[in-house]
Amino acid sequence: MNRKKLQKLTDSLTKNSKHSPGPSFYVLPLNLPTPGTSFNKSEVKCLISLFYNLVGDVTERQGVVIGLDRNAFRNILHVTFGMTDDMTMDRVFRGFDKDNDGCVSVTEWVCGLSVFLRGTLEEKMKYCFEVFDLNGDGFISKEEMFHMLKNSLLKQPSEEDPDEGVKDLVEITLKKMDRDHDGKLSVADYEQAVREETLLLEAFGPCLPDPKSQMEFEAQVFKDPHEFSEM
Repeated sequence: MNRKKLQKLTDSLTKNSKHSPGPSFYVLPLNLPTPGTSFNKSEVKCLISLFYNLVGDVTERQGVVIGLDRNAFRNILHVTFGMTDDMTMDRVFRGFDKDNDGCVSVTEWVCGLSVFLRGTLEEKMKYCFEVFDLNGDGFISKEEMFHMLKNSLLKQPSEEDPDEGVKDLVEITLKKMDRDHDGKLSVADYEQAVREETLLLEAFGPCLPDPKSQMEFEAQVFKDPHEFSEM
């Protein structure tokens, strides 16, 4: 990519990845940017550079989509951010792939990481809800909770029927978060519960980076994206 085109793309993505102003309801530990801190131009340029390093030498042609496919993206989530659950990684991929074309473009990459790494509570609630709403109907059902909790919990060999324990956990979670008592979680139910207790943001499994992974990723990529992509 020539310098002029890179500069234009950097300017555009710096503008498009800015966060909506809003109060921060939680504080991250370690030396991390405050949630809602937008990427600056230098950081966006590093993320663009990393994207093209990860994609590899692909010639840009009219009508050919350049991006990270599902496997490449899942590999990043696993190796860099320690995610292990296939269903969660698939849902995170879908969260980034806004146009559902089967790959994450450079725009989706930068805008997705903007929320994934530095989103406001509002943005992260929207993102997490979409990850947890497996069938996209606008609710998190009992069945969806069961699948996600069963996947994210460690199996205890001593348990005779682990499914019963998961079902109990679903009921406890519903009692805590289902404000209108209709047996499923709406966006309003979920957001109200999370505002009161931010630990419930990832109630059904980790779908955001832990602070240590985030700090290491940002420190490495914003220092030398070429070196990161070779790790």
